[in-house]
Order: sequence, then C-alpha cells, then structure tokens
Amino acid sequence: MDIKVISRNVGQALLVSALFMFLALLVSFANGKDSAMGPLSISFIITFIVGIFPFIFVRKASDISLQDGFMIIVLSWLLSFIFGMLPYVLWGGEFTLINAWFESVSGYTTTGSTILNDVESLPKGLQFWRSSTHFIGGLGVVVFLLLVLPDASPFRMRLTNIELSSLSREGYRFRSIKTVHVIAFVYVFLAVAETILLMLAGMSFFDAVNHSFSTVATGGFSTRNNSIAYYDSAVIDIIIIVFMALSSIHFGLLFGIFVTRSLKPFRHPVIKFFLGTIVILSLLVTLSLKFTGTYDSWGKAAIDATFQVTSFLSTSGFATADNAGWPVFANVLLMYAVFQCGCSGSTTGGVKSDRMLIAFKAIFRQVKQNLHPSSIMQLRIGTHFLKDDAAFAAILYIVLYIIVLLISFILLVIAGVDTVEAFSGCLTSLGNAGPALDSISSMSNYSCQPGIAKFVFSMDMILGRLEIYPVFIVISMIFRRRK
Repeated sequence: MDIKVISRNVGQALLVSALFMFLALLVSFANGKDSAMGPLSISFIITFIVGIFPFIFVRKASDISLQDGFMIIVLSWLLSFIFGMLPYVLWGGEFTLINAWFESVSGYTTTGSTILNDVESLPKGLQFWRSSTHFIGGLGVVVFLLLVLPDASPFRMRLTNIELSSLSREGYRFRSIKTVHVIAFVYVFLAVAETILLMLAGMSFFDAVNHSFSTVATGGFSTRNNSIAYYDSAVIDIIIIVFMALSSIHFGLLFGIFVTRSLKPFRHPVIKFFLGTIVILSLLVTLSLKFTGTYDSWGKAAIDATFQVTSFLSTSGFATADNAGWPVFANVLLMYAVFQCGCSGSTTGGVKSDRMLIAFKAIFRQVKQNLHPSSIMQLRIGTHFLKDDAAFAAILYIVLYIIVLLISFILLVIAGVDTVEAFSGCLTSLGNAGPALDSISSMSNYSCQPGIAKFVFSMDMILGRLEIYPVFIVISMIFRRRK
C-alpha cells in the first residue's frame, strides 16, 4: 500500500466534511451566533488542518493500486465518522461519546436513526450539520472526492469502479468522469427541486433545505421531533413520497429520463419491480390498517401506508405515523421492505431490488429447469441475458447479508436486548433505514438502547453502506500485511 496516495486522498475527503462544517458555522452565525457556533468552529479548524496536512507534507503521487483504492474508501468513511462526531461531542447535551458516534455514523451512512429525544432543542447550526452529514453520505464521501480529481487521473477511474457496485455500474454507460457528473447532477437537481416544492407547500426555507438533504440521501433526519407528521399536510406528504421514490431509482436512469425527455427508462424491469413493490405493499398495509380498525378513514390509511412503505423501502426513515401501534402483519411487510430496499445506483441501502429480482428469477428458473430437465433456460432481465456468475454473485451477497444480520442479532440477544428490537434494529441498521419496531419505531429513537447495542447497530450501518465486501477486503489486507 502507498501511504502517500492514501493520505492525500483521505485528506481530500476530510476537506469535504470541513466545507460543510463551515457552511453549518455560517448557519449558526446567521441565527444569532447560537450555541453550536463554538463547537462548529473548533470542529472545522481541526478537520481542516488534518485534511490539509497531507497536501503540505506529502508529495503528490498519482499512481494507485486496487488495494490502495479499497483502503481509501474505508478510511474516508471511517475518518468522516470520527471527525463528524466533533460538533456533537463539543456541544454536549445528550451527546455522550457513544451517542455522538452513533449519530455521526447514522448521518453519514444515511440511516437516520437518532439518539435525540428532542431534536428541536438543537441550535440551527447543529441541525444543519446533522442534515449535511446525510447529504455528504448520500452522494458518498468518495464521489465528492472524485469531483475534484483531474479528469484523466487513473485514480479516478479505479476509485469509481470500486465505489460503485457492480450492479450499479451497468446502468452508467459513460466514462468515469461522466459517471461522477451524472450522479452529482441528478443528486443536486433532486435536492433543489424538492426544496422549492416544499417551500411552496408551506415549509420554511431552513426546514425545506434540511428535509431535502435527508430525502435525496434517503436518510431521515428531520428538524422536528414528530418528523413529517409535524406538518400535518397531505401535500407535503405526497411531495416527499415522490422524492423518496425517485431517490431510490438508479441515478443513471433518472439522468436518461432528463436527457431524452422520455419515460421509457421506467420500463426497465428493475424499476417496474421496485415501483410494483411500493404499490403492492402499500395496498396490503392499507387493507391491514383498515380491517383491523387501526384507522377509520380509507384515505388516511392509504396515505400513511404509502408514506411508511415508501419510507422503509427507500430507507429514508421519515414518518407520518408511529408503526409501533400498527398490526403485526403491516409491520412484517415493512420489515420485508427494509430488507429489499431500492435500486442499485441510488442512495438506498439494503439488499437492493436488483438482487432480489435476480434471486426470484433464478429460483423460478431452477423450478422450471427441474420440471423440464432437457430444456435450456437463460436468466434474463428485460432484454439483457445474465450469466450464471451474475446470479450467483447476487444470491451470494444476499446470503452474506443474512449471515451478518444473524450474527449481529445473536450478539445483541446475548447482551440482553429485547429480541424484537434486536432483530428489527439490526435489519433496519444494516439496511440503512433507521426506524424499527417497539421502542425504536418510526416515532421513537435509540436513546433507550444500551451502549453495546448502539455500537453493534452502528457497525451494521457501516457494513450496509459499504455493501460489506470492501470492509472485509480491507480487514483481510491488514491481516495479510501483518503475517
């Protein structure tokens, strides 16, 4: 591994966080120099100095190996979590060390879980910083990094291939620089468009910006204790439903819609599978809420069901109702939603709709193959034929995902955490969704969880955001280097 290459590029990732700390500092200053100004100033200075340090003392080196790329990915995220803690720790309040770590990891991984009992008591500067960690994490610390690299840099080419999963890369039919610009364009466009629409629907500019940051990142941090339910507005609910769904779709396909001015990309099998999942789950949850007497009105049941299903499936974590009081059947459907989640090439977590569709098709093909042994059947997604290796890789990831989920669940049960909360918390943390069941439902928070649970949940968030493999690869590299 080349320490020079790693340190310089991780330093650039930290400078991205420093930039948003500075913006949060300006928000704090504009709001009467609120109590977050001091912590944000100190955090900005420390993060900026550490980020700029490699550029002063380390000579530039453009060559990069595959191992260096993986190390940069993991270290960029890990150090962002650590330095992202600083504003919370220095401000104090509910932010103990483990709580600050949890909040920082939850923000950058766009999970949206929180330890705060009273979000509205936070100064504006700190509220903006929380939402900024979503915005940074949604686009990816490394994608921000790629935006400032030279166009022809071999580092850009290699790092793009590592940061984007193999599934999402297939939808970006551009060179590396084009891919990065496509992601950035769609991401910023969605954020600006949603901000404008939310303001027209009655939100303040500050709330609209913060909720847009959270929505396009499919994160879930809100400036209100009751999340979106605070506004009690069907128009705001519908706007956020639409943008949660859009932010869960492959950004390459969204860009194609914008460029071609055609809705043909929505015919893609993965998109139809994802949108179909929203419709079917919303309908089933609506029926469950109405027939169990949880809701009296069909309209209210339908909009809350659609909002919660889209929120869980997109891993956004916003809420218009508390699912803790919902029927078991409805909550089981929400837990499935948080397992499948959105599409690759978007900001969502979870297994991804792409892998689930491939897995379902592979199962059906195997059943047909057993019924007709002499026939030759190929796995097809739309007009694209998949090799068996691709199907195997998708199913293998699902199996690995379940193994990590079970190990985390067992650790928490041993630590004395309630089984329902342990399982649902691990599932939503690994899926980067946030809300779970019982005391950690959509209108609750994780403050009541013991320290060990918060640590395990945060590790699940990291593994889910990085899609497991890069973390295992770096751990393997470290152990091999020691040997």
